[in-house]
Amino acid sequence: MLFERVRGFDMRVLTGMLASRERTAILLDSSVERLPFDLLRALEHTVAPVTVQAGQAPCQQCVHRAPFDIRKLIPAPTNTRQDAGPYFNMGLIRAEDPETGEADVTIHRLCVQGPDRLSVFFVPGRHIDQFRIKAEQAGKPLPVSINMGLDPAIYLSACFEPPTTPLGFDELTIAGGLRKRPVELVDCVSVHAKAIARAEIVIEGEILPGERIREDINTGTGYAMPEFPGYLGTAQAELPVIRVTAVTHRLDPILQTIIGPGEEHVNLAGIPTEASILRLVENSMPGRLLNVYAHSAGGGKYLAIMQFHKRSEADEGRQRQAALTAFAAFSELKHVILVDEDVNIFDSNDVLWAMTTRYQGDASTVFIPGVRCHPLDPSQSPDFSASIAAEGVSCKTIFDCTVPYRMRDRFQRAKFEEVDISRFIPGDRVSRSAGGLS
Repeated sequence: MLFERVRGFDMRVLTGMLASRERTAILLDSSVERLPFDLLRALEHTVAPVTVQAGQAPCQQCVHRAPFDIRKLIPAPTNTRQDAGPYFNMGLIRAEDPETGEADVTIHRLCVQGPDRLSVFFVPGRHIDQFRIKAEQAGKPLPVSINMGLDPAIYLSACFEPPTTPLGFDELTIAGGLRKRPVELVDCVSVHAKAIARAEIVIEGEILPGERIREDINTGTGYAMPEFPGYLGTAQAELPVIRVTAVTHRLDPILQTIIGPGEEHVNLAGIPTEASILRLVENSMPGRLLNVYAHSAGGGKYLAIMQFHKRSEADEGRQRQAALTAFAAFSELKHVILVDEDVNIFDSNDVLWAMTTRYQGDASTVFIPGVRCHPLDPSQSPDFSASIAAEGVSCKTIFDCTVPYRMRDRFQRAKFEEVDISRFIPGDRVSRSAGGLS
């Protein structure tokens, strides 16, 4: 959805560009099923970014230097009446390790707190937060660029997580591999950092050492913004502060934003996770895991549907080992549903059919209690269950909806003949019955 006239601003606002898996596949010259495999191929054939001159960077066609009021320059959306304030939700932060110079890019929620102040929320362990900690320990600010309105290949690549992309791995090299050409960077105009040259909008600034701010200091709502699990996030008491030093953008720029609980987050978070799970399981048991879908119900993080192929009786039990591999690698994953190769993992009805006819709760469920999970799941609380020892601890679960190999002959799906309906229905009616596609 593109908002062409935003009251008080000359910028347009776009949301939902990647909310369709089909559209995301088209934008990446891929297919719904092949998306994670294409990301894997890019991961194995990376292309390093290059730096271009300022005159070659569309993101610097217009330059605003401090002092200014960013609230009057860029139409940061407020999602609900309970939000802590207006947010930039598709701001890709790029920074460099102050000790090694290694670069990282990640998306974090950024609340506009004043004319030149943003708060930034880092989930513990994020790489740019590690850079910030190093700079703060040295008593120095961390220069950053916040890049918005980017090639979908960049957004998806940036959402890879450890262990696939360890500390020091530049995810922009994956985007280069996807496009088979380097991502172009440009030196920022006000800080010692680099920006993505073809971004629509770039905010330059520094994460200040020792300065913290309450996320809802301007509203006092107690909430942050709608998060991907579908609930309002809690406002954080002390967040790092970015001092904005410049804003650059294209002529007639488009601000890209995202709504937390929705298909766009599912695709951004989920497709790289699918690729990473495929890679890890393939390394340990080649040829068994056929595909993975990070399901919408889990926001692309909490729930994975894993399609497993048992070649022989000796593979019985390996499907659960594959699920354990996924859990071990991705702390935020909560539930795994295992299905056979004849189940369409992208069709929830088919997955639930498998759970209904190929699953018995007492025999097909594996509980893994007392494991740390994602902090935004509100059920992870001792108030919810006495079995939970502390906030943020979860019971991870495997739902094994695969047929025991020895019984596979009893679970053959009914086979129907393919029929050429044009033999019975005139051509124009066939076209209409297919939704107008001939």
